[in-house]
Amino acid sequence: MNEPGVQSLLDQETLDERVRNGDTPDWVAAHWRSFREGLLGERNGTPFPCFFGAESVRDGEPLYTAVPSMSDADALLTLRDRILEYLEIYRERGGRTSLVTFFKPPEDALSEREYHDALWHILQTLHCHDPEPWPEDVPTDPDDRHWEFCLGGEPMFPTCRAPFYDQRKSRYCPIGLEITFQPRALFENLGVTADTQAGQQARDVIQDRLEGYDGVCPHADLGDWGVEGDREWPQYLFSADETQAPDSCPITVTREHPKPGARLS
Repeated sequence: MNEPGVQSLLDQETLDERVRNGDTPDWVAAHWRSFREGLLGERNGTPFPCFFGAESVRDGEPLYTAVPSMSDADALLTLRDRILEYLEIYRERGGRTSLVTFFKPPEDALSEREYHDALWHILQTLHCHDPEPWPEDVPTDPDDRHWEFCLGGEPMFPTCRAPFYDQRKSRYCPIGLEITFQPRALFENLGVTADTQAGQQARDVIQDRLEGYDGVCPHADLGDWGVEGDREWPQYLFSADETQAPDSCPITVTREHPKPGARLS
């Protein structure tokens, strides 16, 4: 961890130091400043809605990696390796250690539809080159309320920020795509899953803050894993314009392992 180079795994202190010293590309520095200011600042007099995430950044807990492309195969295979590296160590680092990934912005501005396409291309590529089989206790159908993205045998919640949000500023990043990977175990260890009183209280606080921070009602797709009627996949990258977002989950998940034709390093 903390090796030189854009695609290494960095702790927050190292990332911040490299940005301050000018040792990162401009786009990485811009991502870090936007992410830090978004989670630690206020909007409309309201702090960032997810207080777990804000407290984690305040305390320097997340790990970070920067990815030079949203489509290049080698870049995405390297991202896979960084996620697997993160999964090996996140438990020993504490209960709120998520993995934040900054993607290099494209030369030309993308539409909302293109950002949705990019996210699902990234997740599909990770799945097709997963060195571990899909967990037996996780459905492969994204329309199942117990489905969630998995890699390395770990169910996780990838939540995104992107440039196309005009109002929903809690999901806004002016630089490019960001994905924060949070293993399901983080929520379970914190006792904030939907089936606990603490989880329901946390959701109430987050929804109240969302309305104040964004100035609009919480998104209609906001829900909880495992709750009847809720689905995980639309929450990864909320739609701003429904006509630009996919109607069904654009990923094909299979238990076949290893995947035919997948190039594993």
